[in-house]
Amino acid sequence: METKSIMIVGVGGQGSLLASRIIGNVLLSQGFEVKVSEVHGMSQRGGSVVTYVKYGDEVNSPVIVKGEADIIISFEQLEAARWLPFLKKGGHLVTSTQKIDPMPVINGAAVYPDDIIGKIKAQGVDVIAVDALTLAEQAGTSKASNVVLMGVVSKKMQFEESVWQAALEQCVPAKFLELNKKAFALGRAAE
Repeated sequence: METKSIMIVGVGGQGSLLASRIIGNVLLSQGFEVKVSEVHGMSQRGGSVVTYVKYGDEVNSPVIVKGEADIIISFEQLEAARWLPFLKKGGHLVTSTQKIDPMPVINGAAVYPDDIIGKIKAQGVDVIAVDALTLAEQAGTSKASNVVLMGVVSKKMQFEESVWQAALEQCVPAKFLELNKKAFALGRAAE
């Protein structure tokens, strides 16, 4: 199998590490070689973060270059736009509709762009945009929007739902498992 690439992008504190652990667990359980990068960027709350996940029969490096990502999972709209050049032609962008103002917007030096998702779709990109924050709140906590997006992405990958459920059981602490399973199910049903 050729190597496949997934980028997880967002803002510090949104749960990209858990998301990469869940995806990595799914891929390892299916016999793939998997490489996950360290988080690049400012990982404190509010800074832009990106995690690379590569998998296949043989993976030499976790780094993803422009035009190489099969899937980009974005926890925030502006991050989807920022990392879009890394998506390959025919790739999938799964994004939350959530907006988090970056520092230049907060201190008045810039304005949050209008209709980001519409502009990306106008470029012919396959975009699945869901209100992951609202779905996470329906599941019981706003902190589960990352797992909502895992539910959405699970439909774009060829693995059985049971494999994803097993990954949740491996990666999510027991006291938060049912809540996260609910968030995953809401994401899987979205679109």
